[in-house]
Amino acid sequence: MPNSQLPSDAAKQGPVLNVVGNNNELLAPLPSGFADFWRSFSSNKGALLGLIFFVIVVLCALLADVLAPYSPIEQYRDALLTPPVWGEGTSRFLLGTDDIGRDMLSRLLHGARLSLSIGLVAVVLSMLPGIALGLLAAFFPNKLGTAILRLMDVMLALPSLLLAIAVVAVLGPGLVNTMLAIALVSIPGYVRLVRASAMSELAKDYVIASRLAGAGTFRLMFDTVLPNCMAPVIVTATLGFSDAILTAAALGFLGLGAQPPMPEWGTMLASARDYIERANWVVTLPGLAILSTVLAINLMGDGLRDALDPRLKKLS
Repeated sequence: MPNSQLPSDAAKQGPVLNVVGNNNELLAPLPSGFADFWRSFSSNKGALLGLIFFVIVVLCALLADVLAPYSPIEQYRDALLTPPVWGEGTSRFLLGTDDIGRDMLSRLLHGARLSLSIGLVAVVLSMLPGIALGLLAAFFPNKLGTAILRLMDVMLALPSLLLAIAVVAVLGPGLVNTMLAIALVSIPGYVRLVRASAMSELAKDYVIASRLAGAGTFRLMFDTVLPNCMAPVIVTATLGFSDAILTAAALGFLGLGAQPPMPEWGTMLASARDYIERANWVVTLPGLAILSTVLAINLMGDGLRDALDPRLKKLS
């Protein structure tokens, strides 16, 4: 049988590797794109550990109503600043209580839901306009592109936290305004990244061929160029997720984010700063929640970077 002809049964199994030598011996089917991605991602033990921990945090956030033993805002005046169970506490409150008798475990679980929601909404609200503006700046580099880049330069000239504080000060403190402020200060990063990626793609043959075939600008932007720019955008969005959680915690600590009695981790830190020496668990536990969650997301981002762009892995 000629080398170019494969048995019908093997052909039905999907693509296969070329035959080897003169024995016409067929090798195993080529791995799919997801299999290649997962193999590269899972080879990074830190990224895999971060993914496992992040999944646990997400499950805790989704099941907070089931897992939390009490309401996050319910007060037990007979148990003010009760230590955790390992620190002369009781099994009634496993992680102790805060200064007004609210269960720390319940507040941490519900706080995970709030913090993850802030991060997710902020990433989506910044990524979508960032992608659109970046593509516009790449496809219309003259007046429109220059105006977009100069506006982004002005936004980047200010520290992101300072700009977020200014936005919240104008809009007013609150959970929704916190999401909007974090999303606004994150847009320039996506604009510059998408513009640079799109500019490199515009010079390639497949884009030129699409133009010659009569593809319109809108189709070139979102159907031809954008899919090939998504790998760095996904990595940036993952790392931006952790930045959003940190920024939300900072705004909450300053009293500009989620307002009490919402159990947001930064707000919990702000209300507990007067008890650092007398009841350190009310500060330590929310701080550890922020630290571990952000670290897990950053580890995932590193794994995604290596899996989606193997060239970066070789250079590192």
